[in-house]
Amino acid sequence: MDVPGIKVFNNEIQKKFLKKADRLSNWFRKRYKNIAEKPLYLSSEDNTYLGSIIGIKNLINSTTGIPIDIERGIAVGTIRMGYGHYRMSMALSSAANSMGYIPYWLDLLSFEGSAAARIIHDLEWLYSMASRVSQQFKLFNRLYWERATSDIAKKLSYYVRDFKMTELFTNICEAVPKKLPFVSTHPWAAQTALHAKIKNVITMIPDNWPIAFHLAEGSIHAIQTPSSYLGYRTLRNMGVKNETLNPIPEDQIKFTGHYVDHEIVKNIEKDCEKRIKRVRENKAKRILINIGGAAAEMQKCEKIVKYLYPKIRDNKVIVYVNMGDHKKRWAEFKKELAASGIEYTLHSEWEETQDFTGEAYQEDRFGLHIFLHANIFPAVYSTNLLMRGADILITKPSELSFYPIPKLFIQRVGRHEAWGAIRGAEIGDGTIETASLPHVFQTLSLMIDENDLIPFYCNNIMNNKKTGIYNGAYNVVKIAVERKKQLAVAAV
Repeated sequence: MDVPGIKVFNNEIQKKFLKKADRLSNWFRKRYKNIAEKPLYLSSEDNTYLGSIIGIKNLINSTTGIPIDIERGIAVGTIRMGYGHYRMSMALSSAANSMGYIPYWLDLLSFEGSAAARIIHDLEWLYSMASRVSQQFKLFNRLYWERATSDIAKKLSYYVRDFKMTELFTNICEAVPKKLPFVSTHPWAAQTALHAKIKNVITMIPDNWPIAFHLAEGSIHAIQTPSSYLGYRTLRNMGVKNETLNPIPEDQIKFTGHYVDHEIVKNIEKDCEKRIKRVRENKAKRILINIGGAAAEMQKCEKIVKYLYPKIRDNKVIVYVNMGDHKKRWAEFKKELAASGIEYTLHSEWEETQDFTGEAYQEDRFGLHIFLHANIFPAVYSTNLLMRGADILITKPSELSFYPIPKLFIQRVGRHEAWGAIRGAEIGDGTIETASLPHVFQTLSLMIDENDLIPFYCNNIMNNKKTGIYNGAYNVVKIAVERKKQLAVAAV
């Protein structure tokens, strides 16, 4: 920030908003002051689950781990708040690994007992609860949650509040080598790095709806879509009513394209051709239902599975449901399946899941398959493995909106997700947002019983690849590496 707490991108913030931000910051500071000042010492360790797949190493609070490789390393700052920020981090890590770099995973929540972890745990619990409630009570969704996830979080005053709060997280990033590029998939991680005086910070913006919540002034903002680029460049509607703001400087914002994992991007043609071939041969349609980090769409998932079960039983449809790490939601879902007499196969061991997805990619594995993993890494990454062999992905329009697979978008969780579905529908790799169950069933029936929609989406996906739409993760790595070179030259 130009003058901390006063201007954002050279835009004055009204004093009443500054006072609110100061009150909240002071409350956090009094509550967490001692642990916020405790120094950390970072080294690394191999990630047990994804280290051998996409090269991730975890940054840990220890002096006895593997030393950080400053020459080839890229810090990946993230937070588990939902699954989307982890998914973006995995895409970035995959791309970096494929380009010869080492992705060092830094999750602010992983430093147990820190001020960052304690504050974020509380806020994440509120976010998840509100997300679930929004899907159960339409009035709450319309009057509060839609507004909270779009209009309120859109304002620069909201960003100022968060920027002051993340000052308490600074000790985590102070131990990060200053020459290490720092790529963030959550704004709080980026803001923390800036507080720690790290100069090479890249902020990967999620969603397709510009809001000030995702800003981190002083970093380079990576944007996935053209419409979102202009929205952020102009800070459109982020001030008080009808205010025209000074824009983000050109050197602090870059258009990159969608963030997608290397192993998915490189196999787009192969995977799409297999989908088209299965349609032509009237093979069983393979449907992947993804449950998000808040499990807000669980009720819809149950109804969709019940609707599809006759086709599952007749081997006309194969269904994969990735429950992530939602053990409690699975216990509830399990009771529903038992009450309806629905048979399933549960996959909860990571090695077995990898073996299954490899086999299922090549040949039909009929039935209903449930995936549940206790650890967050396989819980999220299982969707990536299942995606390549699936014909249709059923998902809310979250970060999965940007992935190259035919998608049926069900109801969003928060207004900020609406434009993810719009993006997918406009570039032709997904449906429009389909909120009501009758319309979900109608669209699903067309995708299963008719032969035009899956090839239609697959052909669009292959054309999109030719234009570089799915190259965002590679482009972010290139920006980070180039920025590192520029800073090194400037320092001489």
